[in-house]
Amino acid sequence: MKFRKKPVVIEAVQLLWTTWNEMCEHANVGKLEDGKPTGCYVGPDGAALPEGQTSNELGLLIPTLEGLMLARQNDWIIRGVKGELYPCKPDIFEATYEAVP
Repeated sequence: MKFRKKPVVIEAVQLLWTTWNEMCEHANVGKLEDGKPTGCYVGPDGAALPEGQTSNELGLLIPTLEGLMLARQNDWIIRGVKGELYPCKPDIFEATYEAVP
């Protein structure tokens, strides 16, 4: 059997330094211990750096039903149909979504 994904409109913001304020509002950024996504920096190995360490790459730690996920700079942060957040790589986002007027 084959299936087609139902058309659904989602909200998404690309994780960039220039969209950080918009991201904070979109993702309700706060503290992980409060169950909220938290900003971080990403190290050269692609992992979140411990608090207090910095780099040039912005990240966002997102608590999800599947566990903690790391969104990296340029990823899209999507709000799903039930209000859940999850990251999506730019190439997958471009192949899957189109802007709604």
